[in-house]
Amino acid sequence: MSAVLGVSAGYHDAAAALVIDGCIVAAMQEERFSRVKNDPSLPLSAIAACLRAGGIAAGALDAVVFYENPYAKLERVMLSALRSFPRSFWQFPRAMASQLAGKVWVKDALADRLDVDRAKVTHQEHHRSHAASAFYTGPFARAAVLTVDAVGEEASTAIWKGDGKSLERVDQIAFPHSLGLLYAAITAYLGFEVNEGEYKVMGLAAFGVPALEDELAKIVTLHDDGTFALALPYFASHTDTELGFGKKVEALLGPRRSPGAPWDLASDRDRRYANVAATLQAVTERAMLGLAARARRLTGEDALCLAGGVALNAVCNAKIPGPLFVHPAAGDAGGALGAAILGAIDRGDPRPAALATAALGEAIDAGEALQLARALGLNALRTNDPIAAAAEQIARGDVIAFAQGRFEWGPRALGQRSILARPAPAEIKERINRVIKRREPFRPFAPAVLSQDAPRYFGSFAEHLAPFMTTTAPVKDPDALAAVTHIDGSARLQTVAESSVFGDLIARVGRATGTPIVLNTSLNGKGEPIVAGAADALSFFMAHPVDALFVEDVLITRGKPE
Repeated sequence: MSAVLGVSAGYHDAAAALVIDGCIVAAMQEERFSRVKNDPSLPLSAIAACLRAGGIAAGALDAVVFYENPYAKLERVMLSALRSFPRSFWQFPRAMASQLAGKVWVKDALADRLDVDRAKVTHQEHHRSHAASAFYTGPFARAAVLTVDAVGEEASTAIWKGDGKSLERVDQIAFPHSLGLLYAAITAYLGFEVNEGEYKVMGLAAFGVPALEDELAKIVTLHDDGTFALALPYFASHTDTELGFGKKVEALLGPRRSPGAPWDLASDRDRRYANVAATLQAVTERAMLGLAARARRLTGEDALCLAGGVALNAVCNAKIPGPLFVHPAAGDAGGALGAAILGAIDRGDPRPAALATAALGEAIDAGEALQLARALGLNALRTNDPIAAAAEQIARGDVIAFAQGRFEWGPRALGQRSILARPAPAEIKERINRVIKRREPFRPFAPAVLSQDAPRYFGSFAEHLAPFMTTTAPVKDPDALAAVTHIDGSARLQTVAESSVFGDLIARVGRATGTPIVLNTSLNGKGEPIVAGAADALSFFMAHPVDALFVEDVLITRGKPE
């Protein structure tokens, strides 16, 4: 037996993944255990959970593979800071302290904390780990692979040719020219948190028009060959890692938006910010289309796999033509799985089967949920047919929390840890946004639909993306799906097999209402990671006014205990 553990940590979305004999056994993010959103710390809890899932001890591992080269990362950080001196004078000590305090010694820390032989702890290159996560879990035997993020050791963008078990780099664009850093800088300019608010910018973009393309053209240049270049004086990644943009951006686009300020999209001020978001989104889409064409041209392959944080832009993914697959945990978390697969292949293991589910986390304990609920004075009981009960509540207009099986890999709730409701009327969306999730009014919700019914309700979409909610599609009848239709007439849909537990629920809702679709959003509160275990689910239920909580066969409501 060959057992390989992959690990990502140090920047954001720390995670662990376990591959045994070429099979993906588990993949989990540390935030689900620590309850710290985007937790970057060494993922010891996620590692322990992966080992439990595999039924092995750390000492039985054949290899532990870190997702990037920490020494090359240190070299790039040091050289970048020195090249920017004296502008980087204040940032340089912080950057070096961060690297030397732990990041560069991460492999030693893994060996020590897991009590494994240091010789077993190796590393892969950042973008190779991304590429492996997309290609080796995708449905294509051969493909072009495009990885786009902020920055790895040196590369911000890379193109790969995948063929069977082979993965060859054919091109790259180096830091500081980075679409990820461009999107992050404007995310910060719009008052959102970097590495968390980018998807908010994507949602906001639909409320604006790309009216600032002349201004953005001064910040980033898109070349005819698919490459791009940033105008570096507009960025401050060496001197201000909190913002990433310089004073020239505010001189060009106006004052930055105050973080946390309430949104009023009827105001001239916020409409302009929406236009900034729309312009950024349009430029990013053109850049990604150029890179996708370049990847296909350089590799000679039609099928394309995507990974890296920028690949989580579902609106952009919908614009890329041809056979396409996007890894569901496309950000740094996914690098842990890519590293594990690379380590397994290096040991002679077969390439994994294509990813059929994102339910790679730890299972929820219904017995624990029942005990906790009763201790909290809630009405909690086991039901013989929980799916029928859940479908009945959704059909009558209730909003429910639904937790079953193993939690999802990646940032999307796919029916394992979800808040569910009917897809209309629009008031349901308003209730969930304002009262339950307490978030910005422009944030959309996803429709989950049975795979065979999707063509009835939605326009064309990429078949390999929809099961993981990594694309969007036009809604054929927005009025009938008002709670899940974004202002631009699209939806970030999820297709679901009827043979699954979640599919069975959707089918029953369809039989009761005539529409085999449910509104699906992640089971978490504002600023929190998605729920993992029973205690997390009960904590959410106590703090957020959903109508019921289902944990496997346990139904929990707020009435007096029966």
